[in-house]
Amino acid sequence: MPGGRLSHQERRSIAEGLAEGLAYAEIARGLDRPTSTITREVTRNGGPTGYRADRAHRATERRARRRTPAPTPAPPPETDAHGRDREVVRDFEEQFTALLVQTGLPRMAARLLGCLYAADTGSRTAAELVQRLRVSPASISLAVHYLEEQELIRRERDPGKRHERYVIDDDVWFRAMLASANTNALLAEAAHQGARTLGATTPAGIRLADMGRFLTHVGQDLVTSAEHWREVFSAGAGSGTADRPQRAQDRHPANKANGGNDLD
Repeated sequence: MPGGRLSHQERRSIAEGLAEGLAYAEIARGLDRPTSTITREVTRNGGPTGYRADRAHRATERRARRRTPAPTPAPPPETDAHGRDREVVRDFEEQFTALLVQTGLPRMAARLLGCLYAADTGSRTAAELVQRLRVSPASISLAVHYLEEQELIRRERDPGKRHERYVIDDDVWFRAMLASANTNALLAEAAHQGARTLGATTPAGIRLADMGRFLTHVGQDLVTSAEHWREVFSAGAGSGTADRPQRAQDRHPANKANGGNDLD
């Protein structure tokens, strides 16, 4: 094939062409090879008068064997203090980051958050984040600022050291749910205000009033559920007692109270 190694048969054709007095370019066209390939082949193996196909082929095979390095055994996978394959841990970080991006987090913030979640301490310094994520300190600073505003991480100073650590608290998702509920409450109030402004009986007013009621109830349920599960997981943290066989909707305090889905 053009570009690949010459075959034994091609070398015989070269020898025949040389015996007939053909130019290198003509031999190359007959083999669909670059002229430079034929020139190097002949020059390397005795020249136009001393070229022998069998000898050239054996010499090429010997050179190829000398160039082929002996296979080296694959190194064992690098593991961390808990015996986990570091590459597997990194793969998880990448997959988790991709999911966080899908939820709406900026990519750099998602990478930082995924890196913190994969750390057993739940924390890393800025220098550690720069080294692990291979980004600039400025990128880390911007991502930290964004995540702090979302109350997803916090800072703390190492005792006796000058640098800060960025930490994920155990109740980070509880606070994130409360922040989401607050956003729902603001949207609900705006919808109710819009319904009053546009007229409660107009199509636009009815649409906004429905939106306001929906968001109000969803926000209330979100807060109630978040508080309930925070207590459950706090009581059974690390023991597995937080996972119970009952369905989540049967445990929900709001459902126990009214047993329905009425949004009015």
